[in-house]
Amino acid sequence: MSNSIFAAGLKDDLQALATAHGCDLFGVAPAAFFEELNHYPAWLEAGYAGEMAYLHRQLPGRMDVRSLLPEAKSVIVIGVVYHTPLPLSTAVREPGRGWISRYAWGDDYHDLLRRKLTALHEYLTARLGEGYQGRYYTDTGPVLDRVFAKYAGLGWFGKNTNLINQKNGSWFFIGELITNLVLECDAPPPDRCGTCRRCLDACPTDAFPAPYVLDSNRCISYLTIELRGAIPEELRQPMGSHVFGCDICQDVCPWNRKAPVTNEAAFAPRANAVAPQLAELAAMDEAAFRERFKNSPIKRSKWRGLMRNVLVALGNSGRAEHKNVVARFLNHSDFVLAEAAQWAYRRLQEAEMPNANANAGS
Repeated sequence: MSNSIFAAGLKDDLQALATAHGCDLFGVAPAAFFEELNHYPAWLEAGYAGEMAYLHRQLPGRMDVRSLLPEAKSVIVIGVVYHTPLPLSTAVREPGRGWISRYAWGDDYHDLLRRKLTALHEYLTARLGEGYQGRYYTDTGPVLDRVFAKYAGLGWFGKNTNLINQKNGSWFFIGELITNLVLECDAPPPDRCGTCRRCLDACPTDAFPAPYVLDSNRCISYLTIELRGAIPEELRQPMGSHVFGCDICQDVCPWNRKAPVTNEAAFAPRANAVAPQLAELAAMDEAAFRERFKNSPIKRSKWRGLMRNVLVALGNSGRAEHKNVVARFLNHSDFVLAEAAQWAYRRLQEAEMPNANANAGS
């Protein structure tokens, strides 16, 4: 016996409620199997997930949301813009400063989107009673949210694998509510990337083996956030000043040129979040890290991960005065940090050599 609820006329009320709670995008997709899901197991098999073993464990839920909610009929998808009117990473070239991805300048988006989805869920529970079923996720469960966002009409897949909205660009977060409601569904928009490949060409670590395919092993976001061990040496110099995440492929996207900015106070940059001083970051101990990045996405990297990234960025800074900062980690008890510091110290020594030779010849 089916427990689905045919909810004619409810979609408009839900969209109005979502808008009232600060959602910039709203759409509905069927709880169905889509063509893009066929590519996911092959992507995993190719090793493109890197060390993210949880993606393999969550395969059933990622392939079919009905394994999460057997009576699922519709997936309500919301989008919340986080873009801010501040410089792009491609415009900041100041040695000695690191780069934190735009989405991590403010508070943790998981909490904010969860509150918005909770409001929708509680509204439906109160309005429809015991027959209603729903489960919601904010990048916290086994749901390929971008696939459902596409089929909910929120955007198309860019060649950098990000979802792009014609009006809002790609600077927005996604959350979804899986329900047993039968709602009117939206249609996916056409791919509007055309022949453009700026995102692919701009990636300094060549993380895209083909358009629409991301190799996480080479992605700066993966390297600085998800990877727990040492960063492969051949990828350290291309990482530049990035210490948490990367925005390059979005910074160069033409669809982001006129992207609107957020009105959400939680996404306003915290103090010293935009291009922070690397030496200042390196001076933090674990207690200072926890205090500074409380309720921030940056806490995901943990102190050890951020210090590893900062050391690599210091090595890429080319500033000899950073040798003293790096030297504090040369004999660190953590091998990953000690090795990153030794690499960075050698890089800074090498950067000094041309100056020393020039002075000797003058």
